[in-house]
Amino acid sequence: MNNEQLIEKINLALEDIRPYLKDDGGDIELIEVTDDLIVKVKFLGACNDCSMSAMTLKGGVEEVIKKSVPEIKEVIAVEEILNQ
Repeated sequence: MNNEQLIEKINLALEDIRPYLKDDGGDIELIEVTDDLIVKVKFLGACNDCSMSAMTLKGGVEEVIKKSVPEIKEVIAVEEILNQ
């Protein structure tokens, strides 16, 4: 599977979980897939500040992505880096 296909499958997996995040006023964005198959995502809206986001990441987002793309090793959340 090439990188483009990998990203497409991950984005499709995120579409499956996105309605649940939007129900709580949040969303999620794919930031990067590293060469060693680690997916970096960013929580948006209410999900960004939610105390449950770590559980959502591991128990929801990572599970859905790994089910669609088993070769993914891990899913991590990244914070927005502010330009100074």
